[in-house]
Amino acid sequence: MSAPNAPFALVPASYVYLRRGDEVLLQCRANTGYMDGHWVAGAAGHVEPGETALEAAIREVEEELGVGVRPQDLTFVTVMQRTNGSDEPIEQRVDWFWTARSWEGEPRIMEPAKCSGLEWFDLGQLPAPIPDYEHRILRGLGSPPLGPVTSHGFGDELG
Repeated sequence: MSAPNAPFALVPASYVYLRRGDEVLLQCRANTGYMDGHWVAGAAGHVEPGETALEAAIREVEEELGVGVRPQDLTFVTVMQRTNGSDEPIEQRVDWFWTARSWEGEPRIMEPAKCSGLEWFDLGQLPAPIPDYEHRILRGLGSPPLGPVTSHGFGDELG
């Protein structure tokens, strides 16, 4: 456990998976220095100061995929608290996960310097590698569904 005065950060983010039947849209990260070469949510990013997690989800879909979603287009999946699992984490993450089955426009790579691929995958035939915490969410899009609260990296996972 960290000392009471040790620096600590809680980093919020929103993730959006566009759905088309049993398929999900994933992007392959590139040139970011973090999880490059991994397949991840089609759109994801940090919640900005003064922004709600829902607003961040809508903004990220437009910025990363070039399509528009409305609040009513998004379905809440779960919120996940996660850490790297070390005895003395210096940060934890809180991630809101959403899906959308309708949007305006055609998804495309909007940040080619950070994304080397954008593809639809059947939930039963996902690519590799996928970060463990996102793989858990993707499995939960099927049955049985995830609970409203999940955790990752704490050893006794919820959800």
